[in-house]
Amino acid sequence: MRRLAETFSRLQAAGEKALACYVMGGDPNPSSTAQVIAAVAQGGADIIEVGVPFSDPVADGPVIQAAANRALQAGTTPRALLDQVAAARAAGVTAPIVLMTYYNIPYAFGVRDFLQAAASAGADATIIADLPPGEGQSWTEASQATGMDTIFLLAPTSTDDAIRLAARLSTGFIYCVSVLGVTGAREALPADLSEAARTEISNHGWP
Repeated sequence: MRRLAETFSRLQAAGEKALACYVMGGDPNPSSTAQVIAAVAQGGADIIEVGVPFSDPVADGPVIQAAANRALQAGTTPRALLDQVAAARAAGVTAPIVLMTYYNIPYAFGVRDFLQAAASAGADATIIADLPPGEGQSWTEASQATGMDTIFLLAPTSTDDAIRLAARLSTGFIYCVSVLGVTGAREALPADLSEAARTEISNHGWP
C-alpha cells in the first residue's frame, strides 16, 4: 500500500483527520529542507507538502511567492531539492511527502525523468498547480509507471465534468481549492465549504 493510502486508512480507522503541512523547499537555503521536513514530521504532520520553487508562481499569494524567491536566490534547484527529500527519508521521515509545483519544472527536467527521480528520492505524489485534469492523462500514466500518486486540484468553479475527471484520474487525494484567487491567509473560510464538499462527495459516489 502506498504511503498516502496507508495514512488515510490508518487515520480513518482511528476516526481522525489528516494534518497536511506545507513548506517551501530551499527556503531559507538549499541545505535546510531535510531538517525542515523532519521537524514538521516530528511536530505531528501526517502529510508534508514540499513546494518546488518556481519563478512565476501565479496561483500563489505574496507569502509563498516570497519564499520561492528566497529559495531561488539561494540557489535551490529541483535536483538539489530532491536530494533533500532523499536526505529526509534517510533521517527517518516516514510521512508521505507530496511535491507541489508548476508544470514548467518537470517539463524542463523531463517529465518521466522528474517522476523517476522524485520517486527514487522518496516522494510519494505530485500536485501540479497549473495542470488541469483535462490535460492530465499522460501525466497520470507516467506517474503510475513510477509508483507516484497524482493529485489534481478542483476549484469552486469546477464543472461536473471536471470533477468527474479529477475523481477518475486522481490518486492519493483530491485537492479542494476552498476560495477563488491566490493562496494566502484568510480571515475565514467560506461558510458553505463543508456542505459543498459533502454534496460533491455524495453526488459523485466517493467514499
